[in-house]
Amino acid sequence: MSWRRLGAVFAPSGEQWWARSHAALPIPVHVTDDTFRFFYSSRDADKRSHIGWVDVAVSDTPQVLRVAAQPVISPGEDGTFDDSGISIGCITRDESEYHLYYMGWNLGVRSPWRNAIGLARSSSLDGPFERFSPGPVLDRTPVDPYTLTYPCVLKIGPGQWRMWYGSNLAAGLGEESLRHAIKVAHSSDGLRWERDGSIAIGLTGHQEHVVVRPSVVRIGEVYLMTFATRGSRYTLGAAWSRDAKHWERIDGIMEFDRTEPGWDFDMVCYPALFWHRERLWLTYNGNGYGATGFGLAVWDGDHPLERLAD
Repeated sequence: MSWRRLGAVFAPSGEQWWARSHAALPIPVHVTDDTFRFFYSSRDADKRSHIGWVDVAVSDTPQVLRVAAQPVISPGEDGTFDDSGISIGCITRDESEYHLYYMGWNLGVRSPWRNAIGLARSSSLDGPFERFSPGPVLDRTPVDPYTLTYPCVLKIGPGQWRMWYGSNLAAGLGEESLRHAIKVAHSSDGLRWERDGSIAIGLTGHQEHVVVRPSVVRIGEVYLMTFATRGSRYTLGAAWSRDAKHWERIDGIMEFDRTEPGWDFDMVCYPALFWHRERLWLTYNGNGYGATGFGLAVWDGDHPLERLAD
């Protein structure tokens, strides 16, 4: 095992109206030197999710520097696709603008909820982020008839945007019927997306029924993706690709030593990869889908994909 866990880094104090609990789905964005801004989804007293941030000095002994006083974006107006909450997927920079892609929540009747993917933009990491549209940029269609979840977007070249997102493969939200995979969409501008239902990361067998919340980084000429996977409980999986199209599962590189009870003993989920000072880092949630906050780990082994890329 080559990941060295650095422990829990941040959880809301519960004093802010928009962050009574949870620091779910952490997304790191480099600010300067060792400082990263981690955007996360919190919950208010009505359990509606908002997106805020915390600045962290990233090192082997990470330190919280500053916490946002207000969210950068909150649930939409009644009747919109995100009126019941917003959960961050990723932040992608396009020249002088930041694109925040997120999952919007609607509460349902026969189904507890439905989800779609939205976009908000800002010229500054301080926000606020303004919605591109009152409606989603990806919603249910014949190729995604049920629901769409946490997107990861990379600009891999001029006019070449790629999105990996979650999609249910069957109706139903129960443990017995839930089948959730990671699909792919394409865009020339990051605003208007095309998709045909192609699956990037599928399910490995009947024991695994969810792969969700992808995070992709480029390592030289290859790509590494991590994601949350659920069988009997949530843990982390991984895949690699030469072209960002065809992926091979390599879940073994995401194994953690979790022999001691703690904040991430029962669950490890919602990961995000990033580079800093020529080292590969991982932020992720532990128990309770982010109820215990988020933590960090750093890769201490050999180059994670060196042998695969040869």
